[in-house]
Amino acid sequence: MRKELAALLSFAVLLSGCLMGPNYKKPELDLPKAQEEDYSVFTKEKWWEMFEDPVLNALEEEALLNNKDLVSAVAKVEEARAKLGIAYGDQLPTLDATGYAQRIGFAEHSSFAQYNIGLTAAYQFDFWGRYRRLSEAARAELLSTESQKDTVRLALTADVANYYFSFITLKEQVDISRKTLDSRRESVRIYKVRYKNGYSTELDLKRVEAEMAAVEASLAEYERRFALSQTALSVLLGRTPREIIESKLQGTPLQKIKVLPEVPSGIPAGLLARRPDVRAAEGLLIAANANIGAARAAYFPNIVLTASGGYASDQLGTLVAPSTSFWSGGAGLILPIFQGGKIKSQNKQAEAVYKQMLASYEKSAQNAYRDVYDALNNNQYYRKVVLANKAQTEALARSLKLAQKQQDAGLIDILNLLDVERNLLNAETSLAAARCNQLSALVAIAQALGGGWQEESSAE
Repeated sequence: MRKELAALLSFAVLLSGCLMGPNYKKPELDLPKAQEEDYSVFTKEKWWEMFEDPVLNALEEEALLNNKDLVSAVAKVEEARAKLGIAYGDQLPTLDATGYAQRIGFAEHSSFAQYNIGLTAAYQFDFWGRYRRLSEAARAELLSTESQKDTVRLALTADVANYYFSFITLKEQVDISRKTLDSRRESVRIYKVRYKNGYSTELDLKRVEAEMAAVEASLAEYERRFALSQTALSVLLGRTPREIIESKLQGTPLQKIKVLPEVPSGIPAGLLARRPDVRAAEGLLIAANANIGAARAAYFPNIVLTASGGYASDQLGTLVAPSTSFWSGGAGLILPIFQGGKIKSQNKQAEAVYKQMLASYEKSAQNAYRDVYDALNNNQYYRKVVLANKAQTEALARSLKLAQKQQDAGLIDILNLLDVERNLLNAETSLAAARCNQLSALVAIAQALGGGWQEESSAE
């Protein structure tokens, strides 16, 4: 028996290097020419510090500590790491303690007792690499899950920045509207006196009142959106339900947020390696490729070595004695003959999953380059919009002063003055929105470039 086992072990060593299925090969993609430009401000770990806003910095740290989506993503990484441990354990021998006590009876009313304690060991040779492929798949899935966590982290930090910029923008638009409403109320007060004393018509008074009502409606809408932005940002920060309702957020004035003076315009090198969503997609592709090999190994026989030893007796008092000891060893082979097409279908399934993951990986690469290209273009566009809106606001502010003087001198009627005031209000709120869009474009660049990440080594 020992010679047979030794021969079987020698055969196992010879075949231990066998692996079924294709080895993973990175897909070739038709990529645009990359340019070596400095994007470090967007790709450092705490990329949001480029805005030099301590309030935003504190909010980002709070979100990274408490956000529930990120907590869930971290837990998924822990789950994937445990699955890798299970897959690795399948490649190792097993050792179990056994024991039982039973009484066996016969029709003639006779019976006897039987007791047994011992150890049982088993080892399944991975001749065809099935368990090694499954371990490879589990390792790739862990890397994918870690990258998915990075994707959640990047999306979270980008959302916090965007919601924060929206919050302070709405705060500015509320302030602009309130200031304009105060001016409208004063105009209504003046024209009520004029109308009462016969110096203006009812038509002029109603026009002024209508303009005041329009500003009131606009202010109410800005206040509504401002309140919603606070609760949305509080949820991103992971605050408790009580804190969401009771706490009030503070922000830096929109004009004091730093805007980078220049941003590179070329496509950076190494983009796909930095994007966590692309890394996650490739991890799933590697896992799918490994699962093809595991599925193909099911066509071949499984060989299992077993050994056991211990004590067996019909008397409990003499169970542990030299005379009751025993041992056994053996080898088993299972070769699939007929499975009703199950193994063939499992192979087709594995290949189909690989095709899906390949398409998903290629699409993630497409999205990566599209995101970078769009973000860089949007940055240039919103810079121009801000400059144009700023020039428009300055011109209208000067026009309002001139119109007020002309209206006081009786050179123009109230309708002309109201037109200038309305246009100035729209220009000021539009300028605030344009500044917000400009900041969000910078956030989009950081997100498109993969933000800041540190390569995980836990799965190696």
